Amino acid sequence: MNVVISNKEGARDPEGETILRDLVHRSGFGDVKAIRAGKSLRVEVEGADERAAEALVRKMCDELRIYNPAAHSLHVEAGRLTG
Repeated sequence: MNVVISNKEGARDPEGETILRDLVHRSGFGDVKAIRAGKSLRVEVEGADERAAEALVRKMCDELRIYNPAAHSLHVEAGRLTG
């Protein structure tokens, strides 16, 4: 499973703002208007089927507070692990 954790739309993203200002714009990429940073997790799960595996990963993320639902959005999708 691929898990993407990102700041909710409308919420400030200090990491993305810093990357944009201090790296991208200073390197001459002035046409880039915004960058949003996030986290990506690859989770290998054994489940009866894809839907059960996704439910398990969502439950894990919620119960273990891997993300803050007040500030972040969570997207879980099936995906093969590579490398």
